Parts: sequence; structure tokens; C-alpha cells
Amino acid sequence: MGDYSKALEFYEKAHKILEKDLPLNHPNLATSYSNIGSVYDDMGDYSKALEFFEKAHKIYEKALSPNHPSLAHSYVNFAACYEKIGDYAAALKILQSGLQIEQKAFQEGNPDLASTYGWFGRIYRSMKDYPKALDSFNKSLAIRQQTLPETHPYQALTYSSIGDVHRLMGNYEKAFEFHRKALNIQENVQCNPLQCAMTYTYLGETYREMKDYSTALTYFQKGLEIRQKKLPKNHPDLAIVFHNIAKLYLSTRRYNMAMKNVQQAIEIAQEKLPSNHPHLLEYKETFEDIRKKM
Repeated sequence: MGDYSKALEFYEKAHKILEKDLPLNHPNLATSYSNIGSVYDDMGDYSKALEFFEKAHKIYEKALSPNHPSLAHSYVNFAACYEKIGDYAAALKILQSGLQIEQKAFQEGNPDLASTYGWFGRIYRSMKDYPKALDSFNKSLAIRQQTLPETHPYQALTYSSIGDVHRLMGNYEKAFEFHRKALNIQENVQCNPLQCAMTYTYLGETYREMKDYSTALTYFQKGLEIRQKKLPKNHPDLAIVFHNIAKLYLSTRRYNMAMKNVQQAIEIAQEKLPSNHPHLLEYKETFEDIRKKM
């Protein structure tokens, strides 16, 4: 697991020092709140992350000009958190505010815009608007191809996301093409293992939908192994893989294994996500499907 508790301890100590030395509305205090929020976000504690991002945002709004890039970045943090807690409409609205600032503050092709377009892609994908998701991810990719080396991990991240949208649209060959591009980078260049785990999970879902269950399970297990090493035991990203594996076992009529995995997914989601989160509702539907088969 990542050293989240150590990072949190470090940032909280630093924040206490800043609080003594700086005025309440100083931008450095906002940055400190944002750093703490980012650790909670990485830990999958999205409501706690949101609390700190909100504190940061209030200071930025008072201390900075309306078109300051830090204010735009704050909007992106906010939007990303709302996407993760399942409030996609709020995420979209907030991200649009961030983009408006970035378009005024930056020239076209700025790397920060690539990240923002990537979040648009993720939100539209969650909202099942796949053409808009694909368009957003492609905008992100175009900027990254102009500004980054071919083998940069961010390129791989975008390839992986595009591949997943193609899967959701039923374009499996296209999905494989982009996932292969992602893995060619992720398996040969030093990058965040969690990004590689995401590609493995997307590949697992693609193979599962194509009914190649043994290959799907291999990729799910690869992704799960990395996430279990790098994330807290109750991280929502673990629930996603447990649910994927549950659906696979349901399809192969191994109902006891399916039930075991879906229960793990539900347990995590009930602890970490709002009760109306689309993921939790989906996990419960799968639970009922399995229960009826047993």
C-alpha cells in the first residue's frame, strides 16, 4: 500500500505551521488544503477529499483573480471528486467552469487542458454518453501527442481510456488496439503501477464481454494484485475489480465464487460511496442476479 498515512501526517504538520505564519486567506494555505485533499482522494476517501478541496477553493476564490490557473485547477479537483462520488451532473458543471478559465489563461495545446479534457471524457463515459467521451479523450490525446514523448505514461493513460470507451460501444478490435498501445508503454517504461492495473482491468472486461473468460480472469487477477498491494483494503477501485470478477463467475455458473466477490464489492462501496452511487446500485443488482441463480 502507498504510504498515505505518512503523506497525510507530513501535510498536516506542514499545514499547522502555515496556519501560524500566514493570513487565513493566503493562497499557500489553499495549496496545503488541496494537498491534504489529494491524499484522501488517493485513499478513496472522496467525501473527506471534497471537504479539503472545498476549503482550498474558498480561499482561491477570495485570494486570486477570476482567471487564475490555480482556480481552474481547483475546479478540476472538485469535478474529479464529484465524478468519483457519482454526482456526474455536478462534476460536469464544475469542470466546465474550470475549462472556461483555462481557455482564457492558456494557449491552445497547453498540457493542463489535456488533463481537463481527460476528465470530461471520464465524466461523459460515466454518464454513458460515449461519443462525447471519445471526443474528449481524443482532444486530450491530441495535446499529449504534441507535448509529450511517445512513451510517456500519460499517453498510455489516454490510450487506455479510449480503449475502454470503444469496449463500451462494442468496438472490441478498436478496444484491443488501444489497450495494446497502452501496455506497450506501461509494461516497458517506469510508470505508476496503478495505471497499468487500470489497463489490465479494462482488458479483463473486454475479454469477459467477448466470453473469453479464462483470459479475462487472468487480467482481472493481474489488476487486482497490483491494487491490493498499492491501495487501502477498502478502496472503491478494489470494489470495481471484485464486481467484474463476480460478473465473470456468474457467467460461468460458479455462483459461490460470484457471491463471494460481489459481497466484497458491496461491503467496500457501502463504506466508501454514497448510498445512491451508480456503482453500488449496480453491485446490488448483480448480487440479486446471483442470488436468484443459487
